[in-house]
Amino acid sequence: MGVLSTLMRGLVRGADRMSEFTSKRGSRTHNKGRGARPAGRNLPSSKFLAIRAMIPEFVVPPLEGFKLRPYVSYRAPKGTEPPLTAQSLFDEVVAPQIKQDLEAGTFSKDQLVKYGFEPTQEGKLFKLYPKNYVR
Repeated sequence: MGVLSTLMRGLVRGADRMSEFTSKRGSRTHNKGRGARPAGRNLPSSKFLAIRAMIPEFVVPPLEGFKLRPYVSYRAPKGTEPPLTAQSLFDEVVAPQIKQDLEAGTFSKDQLVKYGFEPTQEGKLFKLYPKNYVR
């Protein structure tokens, strides 16, 4: 089908049939929804059978005696910890391991993968320096 025949069909039938069908275009009782799966099955007798295993169940722990509030006030004082940086993370996690291996004599520049250093980004979902960035 070409572009002209599609346009002609839209003009003959009317523009409303070519536009997207939304819940605003249906009757008052029509609700298109947002793609949620029904929690049961439609029977041949045009009745709906709700299946208990398909109904989502939210498990909430008991909150009696729970002192925290569900929000943080803007008037709350700022935290005392300094912000986490790459240098502080390296000093806390990797540096003690490297120092321990240097003292034991097992440190090797060829085995930096042991400390979390990655020589390439091949096979990674999010590459640090992608080749196909917008220029």
